[in-house]
Amino acid sequence: MLEYSLGACGGFLPGHAERPKVMDRLHAFLYFLEGLLPRAEEPRVAAAIREGIGRAAQHLREIAPEFERSDVYAQLLRMRLYADRAGALPLDFVAAQFEAERLRIPVAGSGSPRRRFLFRAQSRGWLPYVNPVSTAFALQALELWDECRTGKARVFRHLLI
Repeated sequence: MLEYSLGACGGFLPGHAERPKVMDRLHAFLYFLEGLLPRAEEPRVAAAIREGIGRAAQHLREIAPEFERSDVYAQLLRMRLYADRAGALPLDFVAAQFEAERLRIPVAGSGSPRRRFLFRAQSRGWLPYVNPVSTAFALQALELWDECRTGKARVFRHLLI
């Protein structure tokens, strides 16, 4: 399955003509990259992780002016941190900082000091729902990022959630 997946992953993105649907595919693609982590010491797997992070970041930044998903920013940030820990890709601090900042953007007019992690469509503003899984991803990614920045990073577990 690993061999098949490594061979097929190059054609997964963009995978759709509609950019918001590519953003949805990024979510699935980042799950795939996380699934590679237990074998990250293998050169071919490490190369797929490096290339995949770069492609995911590029698509995310290209599509974000039209449509953003907080879980994709969180997954990408987590993946950067995990890949660095696994020795597959040194941490791009600037890119990780940008992704963390996108997760910290408060929801204007939410009436609550608590941060909500939502999806945003540029043409329609914040979409009218909150996803608890997106919130969990974002909170975990921000905690890992803060630990990394302060030098208090614990041993990362390779978890999907």
